[in-house]
Amino acid sequence: MAKKYTMVVNLAKCIGCQACTVACKFQNNVPEGQFRTKTPTEGIKGTYPNVSTYFIKEACQMCQEAPCVSVCPTKASHYNEDGVVLIDINKCVGCKYCMTACPYDARFLNKETGAADKCTFCYEARVSKGEKPACVSTCLGGALMFGDLNDPSSDVSKFLATHKSEVRKPEFGTHPSVNYIYEGVVK
Repeated sequence: MAKKYTMVVNLAKCIGCQACTVACKFQNNVPEGQFRTKTPTEGIKGTYPNVSTYFIKEACQMCQEAPCVSVCPTKASHYNEDGVVLIDINKCVGCKYCMTACPYDARFLNKETGAADKCTFCYEARVSKGEKPACVSTCLGGALMFGDLNDPSSDVSKFLATHKSEVRKPEFGTHPSVNYIYEGVVK
């Protein structure tokens, strides 16, 4: 059976420490001032003294119907054998079509390579070797989970079977592979 890698972001557990952002930068040699993942504050809700906020992980959503793949004129943006959206920097001409097509603003032009860049779930460096992505491995609050949704014994399959999740911008029909858990969060 084919793999269906999925990330789960439990927003109630995220403390906004940015460990995921730092781990990603080091694992993937992301240039200074550029990011494959970010965890901004998603606004302050309520009035003093009853104030709340939460943080939302922003990165490639690993869409199953990725507009970035369909618009790429050189096929640099592609799905690998496990359905992960990757970029072949040797084929990328830096046209930015994929950046424009991405409804999640998850891509950038790498100032060192001149090619489009984004989160890869650390596929090449870690996941293909049986390890978790760097962001998941370093998440201090335990807010991130990762695994194969097609494996019913995986932690993500078991978790998502018992928790309500949402995807970002479902109206675009991209069918993201990143699931957000809002239980315990004031939206």
